[in-house]
Amino acid sequence: MALDGCGLLCKYILIIFNIIFAVVGFAFLGLGLWLRFSDSTRPIFQIQDANSYTFVTGVTVLIVLGSLMLLVVIFGDYGACNEKRCALQVFAVLLAMLATMEVVVGVLAYSKSDEVGDRIAEFYGNLYALYVMNQDPGIAVTLTFIHNMLHCCGMTGVPIIELVQNTCPKPDGWMEHIKMSTCPGVITEFFNSKAPAVMSIFIGTGALLITAMICAIILLKQTKRAHREMTTYYSTSFASSSKAIALDSSSTSVFTYFPLYLLITSVWESQLC
Repeated sequence: MALDGCGLLCKYILIIFNIIFAVVGFAFLGLGLWLRFSDSTRPIFQIQDANSYTFVTGVTVLIVLGSLMLLVVIFGDYGACNEKRCALQVFAVLLAMLATMEVVVGVLAYSKSDEVGDRIAEFYGNLYALYVMNQDPGIAVTLTFIHNMLHCCGMTGVPIIELVQNTCPKPDGWMEHIKMSTCPGVITEFFNSKAPAVMSIFIGTGALLITAMICAIILLKQTKRAHREMTTYYSTSFASSSKAIALDSSSTSVFTYFPLYLLITSVWESQLC
């Protein structure tokens, strides 16, 4: 279906956006499912303990968020690649919901930065304890990512005695060979001292989702316009054909009403997704 330059640009932006969204969604869902059903973490979900509440909640959020992101990708990719209006409408609605949630979560994270920092530090502590008990390689990968991202080393910060030293980053300078920052402290300090930055990240992500939603709406409008143009074209063509056939008195009723049938069919198809 013919699209102008703006429509094509929005189409390719949506395709790239959905690819990135799919990668992140698969990562969240995969990590959440692995933490949920791994042999080393499965017993946590069977214990009604206040200490495991944060871990269970975090894993549940990963699974739900990853599933929702993949659902968005399905509608977005199908709608953008095939220019299907129903899929684009659902995609735009889902993006609007996600953008609203991002902004709300960002504001809540800013207003309750102390509590959010403590919860995430507690989630890290659960991962740390699981790795110390089971030496699970999957948890080791997760801890390595966290340690390198925050440049911290476990619960003690002392590489010599740290139980997860193999997941810690390389020290910067000779002082860090003796003592590095502890991860719970870095997490708590990050949310306490950089709460505006955290809120900006959430709001920026919401703005990115709104941009994708605007592109979906533009593509949706151009798709509707193309459907209208196609319907008008077939209406004019079939009307001319009907007049020409009506002049031929030897034409059967089948040929007389055939253009009308094609017109009705084209209009009906133009109303489909």
